[in-house]
Amino acid sequence: MDNQPAATAVKSPPALGVVWNVPNILSISRLVLAVICFALLAVEWYLPALVFFAIAAGTDWVDGFWARRYGQITQLGRILDPFADKIVICGTFIFLAAVPPVITGESASEIAAWMAVVVVARELLVTALRGFFEEHGFDFSAKWSGKWKMVFQCVALAASLARLWLYKYENSAWHPAPPDWTTWALRLVVWVAVGMTIYSGWVYVQRALGMLRK
Repeated sequence: MDNQPAATAVKSPPALGVVWNVPNILSISRLVLAVICFALLAVEWYLPALVFFAIAAGTDWVDGFWARRYGQITQLGRILDPFADKIVICGTFIFLAAVPPVITGESASEIAAWMAVVVVARELLVTALRGFFEEHGFDFSAKWSGKWKMVFQCVALAASLARLWLYKYENSAWHPAPPDWTTWALRLVVWVAVGMTIYSGWVYVQRALGMLRK
């Protein structure tokens, strides 16, 4: 997957004038759901935030499937869909990194600030590369590493939200304290997600370097 430097010209560009179709509406709704999720996180309502996050993440799969299945890929959709994804993922990482630490100083969400920075930096880099190459007529669409990265990120964020809700984290304290195994399990999932984020970014960098050499 990461050894595919070949570039292919875009043969059939997406429709330019279509705005209101099902995939685009789902992408717009994902942005609305993300804003609601962030507002709930700000007031530490973790269960509703988890529900809205799960719905938002689910619409990403639905709109992609619908667009391919019914041929409703549009130029707006190619911009709106990844933008909505980045808002949902990057925003949730940032809000969870900002969750106040436990009184003992430990991270409650197990998501550190530097992890949010890595996620945001990767998305900015890939967006810049995609914009550059597609502007010059080459296909720089998502690879499987990017799709798996999204899956692991969603699992990590959902697990962090679920743990904050299950053990009623508020006012920098647990009610009651979570078992140690939940802490280590969450750390493992979060680190896998961060690792996949870095790896998928490197895959795109390799691909871009291959295109530039040609």
